[in-house]
Amino acid sequence: MTDAPQIPTVTLNDDTAFPELGLGTYELRGEEGVSAIVEAIRSGYTLLDSAVNYENEREVGEAVRRSGADRETLVVTTKIPGREHGYDEAIRSGRDSLERLGLDRIDVQLIHWPNPSVDKYVQTWRGMIELRDQGLVRTIGVSNFTEAMLTRLADETGVIPAINQVELHPYFPQTALRAFHDEHGIRTESWSPLAKRSELLEEQVVRDVAAAHGVTPTQAVLRWHVQIGSTPIPKSADPARQRENADVFGFELSDDEVAAISGLERGRLWGADPDTHEEM
Repeated sequence: MTDAPQIPTVTLNDDTAFPELGLGTYELRGEEGVSAIVEAIRSGYTLLDSAVNYENEREVGEAVRRSGADRETLVVTTKIPGREHGYDEAIRSGRDSLERLGLDRIDVQLIHWPNPSVDKYVQTWRGMIELRDQGLVRTIGVSNFTEAMLTRLADETGVIPAINQVELHPYFPQTALRAFHDEHGIRTESWSPLAKRSELLEEQVVRDVAAAHGVTPTQAVLRWHVQIGSTPIPKSADPARQRENADVFGFELSDDEVAAISGLERGRLWGADPDTHEEM
């Protein structure tokens, strides 16, 4: 890993370091999945984003062991699914995830989806606080939460999430939510950062910005994420693409270029159950 680029980190509201770019692992399963994750770690990735619903926690844990990387340099994320909401259920979910990962701790645990019709996300959050207090989880956060839900967690438990992972890309830049995150010390994390199955990478403004910096459209968009203060987690099983995705820290977009890409806003692309979203 001596030649691997170093991905910078930011400090979360719990004083832990969190990378500015990570690897989405949705659909990375089996031996091929393990190999892909190992290659990503050796290419400089330290943030690995998994979930119970991805059914690949065992692969992620095996990749961590097989990579030979210093465990303390890696940030392994998993998520509690909607069907495991509740105080006791959250504790059980965390312990089960830890067993599948085969690691000494979960670095980041998120509530995958607030599951508002069930309305147990506050109890789930209390269970996660207990897991953190027991030392089984280091950082706790959420995914797909609104401002009102984040406020409720803080008001009812006194603990505000360190992270909120949400759909975020130039078509849906989440400007208001990001401002709320910044005001309350919550780190924004982007799923679907490249707006999969869209024409985003063919947009003329993206192509023009990429050409101006001698980078690919993908790199231009991922750099946009970094500069607006969000951690993107693109998924790729291809080592060359993984290296390309991580190589976005050697150039900087101008304010006008960031604004131009943000100007592509037209709304969210994904309306289905986020428990099965693809991180691309």
